[in-house]
Amino acid sequence: MRPRQNPPLPLRSPLLLYLCLLALTFAPAALAQATAPEHPEWTTPIAPFRIADNLYYVGSRDLASYLVVTPLGDILINSNLTSSPPLIRASIEQLGFHIQDVKILLISHAHFDHAAGSAEIVRLTAAKYMVMDGDVPVVESGGRDDFAYPDDRYMPVRVDRVLRDGDEVHLGGTVLVAHKTPGHTRGCTTWTMRTMSGGKLRDVVIVGSWNVNSSYRLVARPGHPASYPGIADDYRRTFATLKGLPCDIFLGAHGSYFDMLAKLDRSKAGAGDSVWIDPQGYQAALAERKQAFLKEFHRQQQASRPTAR
Repeated sequence: MRPRQNPPLPLRSPLLLYLCLLALTFAPAALAQATAPEHPEWTTPIAPFRIADNLYYVGSRDLASYLVVTPLGDILINSNLTSSPPLIRASIEQLGFHIQDVKILLISHAHFDHAAGSAEIVRLTAAKYMVMDGDVPVVESGGRDDFAYPDDRYMPVRVDRVLRDGDEVHLGGTVLVAHKTPGHTRGCTTWTMRTMSGGKLRDVVIVGSWNVNSSYRLVARPGHPASYPGIADDYRRTFATLKGLPCDIFLGAHGSYFDMLAKLDRSKAGAGDSVWIDPQGYQAALAERKQAFLKEFHRQQQASRPTAR
């Protein structure tokens, strides 16, 4: 573990002015959904823990945030809710690291439960915010341009680097690869990296999302267009992409994706970091989510067909 004592980075004054002006235009009700979720597990703290050599969990009981530690600064994946940055900061500091050492901020996708805290993280750290191309309009509009949830508003943040499928993010010898896995959002991103665990170099997969939300329209029908053109094809490409990723350590944007709490109990009982090595669990979860997508697609397809008279 490498505690650092670097001084805080200077804040970006144009960004602060921008955020202050935006704050005046957003009514409290507009941000309510980004700060008061219906899921208590999203805001319930959990002790941070190490997953592998330089990879740590710093999220809540279900909303996942990951800290990737390098000699030249750290990478944070997911800022979560508007209310989440204090929890994330406390978790980072409990591990012996410092929030000001975060140089790069990434997200899994642009929904408020994974991206609403980004403005505050950027304010605290001056980190470079890097977002997949399909989600850039959403985070820069504070959620307004989301195809399904335009009312789930949060503070807009300027994106420093627009990512494309397959782009790499480098810092201090660590490389994360951004895999565009759209459907859940247009720019949903699955992150992969390699790190040491148990004396071996392991492949890490952090799933952005593979879920079809209840309001999503996968099939167009008269008067009811698809949630966005090509959404079903995007899901198919996503499942093909995820199937092809080598995976030893299976993680995701929610702890529930990878059975985090049960694995954490086994880790505390003596299994240690080995519980996170779960390639079979990854493939089983992927197959189950693909079947759930296909079932919902066929249900909507049947519902779109005219009824015989």
